[in-house]
Amino acid sequence: MKDILSDAELTEIESRANRASRGPWRSYVEGRDHTSGSSFIMTGPEEMRGQDIELAGASVADQDFLAGARQDIPALVNEVRRLRALLRVV
Repeated sequence: MKDILSDAELTEIESRANRASRGPWRSYVEGRDHTSGSSFIMTGPEEMRGQDIELAGASVADQDFLAGARQDIPALVNEVRRLRALLRVV
């Protein structure tokens, strides 16, 4: 793994996040978050829900990670850009 993320790579990451289903995503695990049905990732805000995502073979940790990534990735991209802008000022 290389140490430096180029601006082009950062833009590619942001583009993939922007093409994904609308956030936020929330992980619902049967037995932890609800008691009937199956585990799934809910997409979009509750009042404008998108399609649920159901995963086969994923662990609870995998599902929680994927659901969190929908919010985490854009936040991390913004933080990298903010820090790079500060470095240019210094």
